[in-house]
Amino acid sequence: MRVVYNVQMSELGDLLGEMAGLAGLAMERSTQALLTADLGLAEQVIEEHDKITDLAVVCEEKAFQLLALQGPVAGDLRAVVSGIQIVADIDRMGALALHIAKATRRRHPNHVLPDEVKGYFAEMGRIAVALGGATREILETRDPERAARLHHEDEAMDDLHRHLFKVLMNPEWKHGVAAAVDVTLLGRFYERFADHAVEVGRRVIFLVTGKLPTEEEIRALGTKVDKLTVYPTES
Repeated sequence: MRVVYNVQMSELGDLLGEMAGLAGLAMERSTQALLTADLGLAEQVIEEHDKITDLAVVCEEKAFQLLALQGPVAGDLRAVVSGIQIVADIDRMGALALHIAKATRRRHPNHVLPDEVKGYFAEMGRIAVALGGATREILETRDPERAARLHHEDEAMDDLHRHLFKVLMNPEWKHGVAAAVDVTLLGRFYERFADHAVEVGRRVIFLVTGKLPTEEEIRALGTKVDKLTVYPTES
């Protein structure tokens, strides 16, 4: 039974990593489509979104099967429950990339973004894609220090988001209300994508340490993992 459980947990971990990879790829393509008004690329993101939702269903089914048939306790139960919660976060990351692609399609052939904010979104996209890749990495390695560093990378996204609002609130903004609404929503999509990546990191830390960390503990853990007690899963 133990061998079966380990195999099923490994399969679940691989699927979660695959989901994170697809979400990161969707964000990369959505950002490129947004910056270049590339309708074909936006349509590709929209058409392939079902891959993420289908994987989410498979992951949830595997997790619930583990709960029902294996009766996990202690560290094993923590791993399964964390997996269920991580599925929801990654699924939302994919949905946010989808929203960006749909914005590009809605405004095509026009560009969604005024030229003066494209630089912000290029950088926000770069950070989001990096966070997507890091999310896959920590799901594969279960490295709590790497997971904690997602929080620091998210701070750069938050800084860009705040600066973006300063541009929108500038009296010299000349692109009208519709463009301001688009920019506001798109900025929020990138910010939330990063937030969900950070939440996956918190769940991985919880899986490894047995404690859901506070923001202060995450900051400390980014440089020193032994501030939290590590509780290994059952063997």
